Amino acid sequence: MRVVVLADTHSPRRWKSCPPRVAEHLRDADVILHAGDVCTPDVLDELAEFAPVYVVQGNNDGPDVAAWGASETLEVDLGGLAVAMIHDSGQATGRTARMRRRFPRADLVVFGHSHIPMDQTGDGVRIFNPGSPTDRRRQPYGTLGVLDISDGSLAGARIVPVTG
Repeated sequence: MRVVVLADTHSPRRWKSCPPRVAEHLRDADVILHAGDVCTPDVLDELAEFAPVYVVQGNNDGPDVAAWGASETLEVDLGGLAVAMIHDSGQATGRTARMRRRFPRADLVVFGHSHIPMDQTGDGVRIFNPGSPTDRRRQPYGTLGVLDISDGSLAGARIVPVTG
């Protein structure tokens, strides 16, 4: 199973429509995860044209994104892998331990908010932030994440630059 992970698209200020280099990855997606700060639900409609979308609410998301289906947190089984999602995972110090306590059954926790790509393992959990494809802030590139799930395990995870 191929999973494309997005966060912090910040439409319409940053995401006017799906950037072509993002769309290249979405075409091969079996599932799309969006870790919040979508800002307008039309982004989710656009993503859903590629694959099923799971989304959590970010601090910039309003009732229209919640009405689309975004909740504060989400736990889902993807090909046998227990995946949890939250927008803001809190401060960097103690993050893996905090995510393990918050989501005790999760193999992987996907989050956003910082716009800083991250793939880290600790305290019995892997945490993954795809960064932002449209608002790179102080990062060298806009990014997204790609997860490969096979036989209930995370076979691969990578951060992919999509803008410069």
